[in-house]
Amino acid sequence: MLTDTDQYQQTSFFGSELLDQLDPSDPLLLLSKAIPWTDFERTFGHYYSDRRGRPSIPIRLLVGLLILKQLENLSDENVVLQWKRSPYYQAFCGLKSFQNKTPCHPTELVHFRRRIGEVGVEKIFKMSVQLHGSTIEEKAVNIDTTVQEKFITYPTDGKLAIRIINRLNKLAKNNDIQQRRTYAKEVKEMRLKLRFFRHVKKRSSAKKAVKRLRTIAGILLREMKRKLPESHLHACQDDFALYERVLKQQKNDKDKIYSLHEPQVYCVAKGKDHKPYEYGSKASIVSTAKDGIILSAVSHSENIHDSKTLDEVIRKANEVRESKIEEAICDRGYRGKKMAEGAEIVLPKPALKKGNRYQREKKRKKCRRRAAIEPLIGHLKSDFRLTRNFLKGSVGDAINLLMAACAWNLRKWMIKALETFFCALEKAFWPIFTVSNPFWLTIRFICSCFGR
Repeated sequence: MLTDTDQYQQTSFFGSELLDQLDPSDPLLLLSKAIPWTDFERTFGHYYSDRRGRPSIPIRLLVGLLILKQLENLSDENVVLQWKRSPYYQAFCGLKSFQNKTPCHPTELVHFRRRIGEVGVEKIFKMSVQLHGSTIEEKAVNIDTTVQEKFITYPTDGKLAIRIINRLNKLAKNNDIQQRRTYAKEVKEMRLKLRFFRHVKKRSSAKKAVKRLRTIAGILLREMKRKLPESHLHACQDDFALYERVLKQQKNDKDKIYSLHEPQVYCVAKGKDHKPYEYGSKASIVSTAKDGIILSAVSHSENIHDSKTLDEVIRKANEVRESKIEEAICDRGYRGKKMAEGAEIVLPKPALKKGNRYQREKKRKKCRRRAAIEPLIGHLKSDFRLTRNFLKGSVGDAINLLMAACAWNLRKWMIKALETFFCALEKAFWPIFTVSNPFWLTIRFICSCFGR
């Protein structure tokens, strides 16, 4: 297995190295020096072979692209394109000279995520936590849950039935099966009737259209079972079972199917006025109470009560620390549990009469500080690709969540490194850096832009 190819290690023949031409105080370059790249090469090296196939892409390049993708809120295609355009991205990934071509095809990131899996991404996330040193050893942590929405359309019964019909017609075409009827024209008419199902006068016709679409899907499904060859029929058994389950499910059933390509998605009612229901997976976040460093991020494959998520997320958080968590401050959604993995669960509730004023005020401040995890989750969604998950399956939910939390921790480290740099600069040239100096105000503005 090759960890570095010649083009990434040899110096430029025509000029100086890439790092000598860039700003050494750039937060991205400071971060590249702090990340233990050799640990990733040693850990992920066994996924590759020295003797078979073409030479592998350097592991540092692939890990760096995964980190840049989440840090800059880019897709796989865009991060590869931006890597070609930005010398800082290339220096972050270990290049010695500027390259004017893309490093790899975007699908290489998909293959790499499949190779390392959730375990490999957890190692990248733990690295982002341990970069913060002793600041992660706070006794108290904040815990909250959110929903990581999946990349699916709003589910309706008619839409799922039309998807099944289209899939069955495509399957028949690919296997050269002569169908008695495709129902293409009738399906188009039924689709038009579904558009106004909320209208009072057209609701009954919409219900009849849904019923007819389910009937058509059942007819096509039974026909494919009769005419499909035995070898192909055995390969399609799981898909056919999924189609039958979708066509039979009713409005008030539990564990319903909301998407054919993501059947593990479940519905979570969050009580929001603008969005009563969210379709995806529940995610639990654990952050330090003062500094807001994410210690644990767990995606749950089942829609369980918040109190039942505490044991797993606290155990994951204790794995990256030397000392165990003593207090976990939660909201009222975690009612029903007082202890989890040796940590006391603190909930906001009316003060006890036996408690003195100091104890009441101390608990009040803790519960008010817990609200800091709410904007943290908002930043994960808006800045680090948690608002919608484009990765497939339950493993994709876990990987996207861990990488978003990793990007948050790395961003906080970069802000702290930038502040440390300018504080050292201020001490060295204290007469210049006065509060009223325009140059100092410009520097402060740059710091605030990096800390957005």
